[in-house]
Amino acid sequence: MPACPTPTRSTVVFDPLLTGYDFGPAHPMSPLRVDLTMRLAEALDVLGPGGLVATPAPVATDDELLTVHDAALIEAVTRAGTTGAADLTFGLGTDDNPVFEGMHTATAHVVGATLEAFRAVWGGRVEHAANITGGLHHAMADRVSGFCVYNDVAVGIHWLLEQGVERVAYVDVDVHHGDGVERLFWNDPRVLTISLHETGELLFPGTGASTDTGGPDAPGSAVNVPLPPGTSDAGWLRAFHAVVPPLLREFAPQVLVTQHGCDSHAEDPLAHLMLSVDGQRATIGALHELAHEVSEGRWVAVGGGGYEIVGVVPRTWTHLLAEVAGRPLEPTTDVPGSWLEHVQHRLGRVGPRRMGDGRDPAYRDWSEGYDPSTWLDRSVHATRTEVFPLHGLDPLP
Repeated sequence: MPACPTPTRSTVVFDPLLTGYDFGPAHPMSPLRVDLTMRLAEALDVLGPGGLVATPAPVATDDELLTVHDAALIEAVTRAGTTGAADLTFGLGTDDNPVFEGMHTATAHVVGATLEAFRAVWGGRVEHAANITGGLHHAMADRVSGFCVYNDVAVGIHWLLEQGVERVAYVDVDVHHGDGVERLFWNDPRVLTISLHETGELLFPGTGASTDTGGPDAPGSAVNVPLPPGTSDAGWLRAFHAVVPPLLREFAPQVLVTQHGCDSHAEDPLAHLMLSVDGQRATIGALHELAHEVSEGRWVAVGGGGYEIVGVVPRTWTHLLAEVAGRPLEPTTDVPGSWLEHVQHRLGRVGPRRMGDGRDPAYRDWSEGYDPSTWLDRSVHATRTEVFPLHGLDPLP
């Protein structure tokens, strides 16, 4: 991997109360993954003096939520979080999205944290800002979906547009298609959304085909790379580098926004890709470098999915926070004993001993040609063929 850019002013927006976004003990999206990440980052000195300093996380106002969400949805979420009653009209009370007490305030807090990250970056207080509790990319204007109540990323991007920003790029590396963000900006040429995900033929939400390229007023504004099950580091990074850097360089966003769901890992229980922490770390590093190359360092990074809460999420998101701080961690770094003891005491589990999985995230660059006999290469080629000409780029290697 190329050398990391020099350390920059950066922050993580965090409040321990953000773990109140909690669908209950039986739900896969456990807030423990956030707690364990912050503990690991602190134990490795990623947080604190010389690293990231936490910025307080406000609660988003209803007016801020209304910039992307219907009033009826906000009223329904508030009501359900008070009465405990399901409201299936808005997707509330399903197995994916069970109702919990205070869910409106808990989710508005996540939105407020992400919005504060956007304000910090665009206001020039920092170059990079992160909110690992954010990335609720499935939430729609009029309904909750896929563990996501309100769409914090969309609220932040909308705020940027209100400030006069003319070009925002959003790159989503969650294993699930970033359908909510894409849909909310489907017909807005100021926002480029790029999603790499396991194919919707096999995985929720069932969308994100290569042929989905944006609305009539924004052709090429949506980019989708659906990947076959079993894709590992080499295939993922091959697809990423074949699509993301050329488009970002051509689009030249003023702000780069990235969603870092780490459920693409081989051990994640809800999907079928085969990445390692090392491959995810390489993706994070590449996005960091692109932020300095294309958007003058202005970078907002959020969390997302990820349901292997001990072996994967804390390590990958700690690597993310370390990159945001401009102080990347080597994958050979030992996991601190104090953190391992906490995991053993809290969950009765043995945690990972190193910050990587011992994999070499090497890949074959697209410029060396593609193989139409492979599913992955056919998918990447289809995406480039659909979208690259709309940006004045040659789709061929």
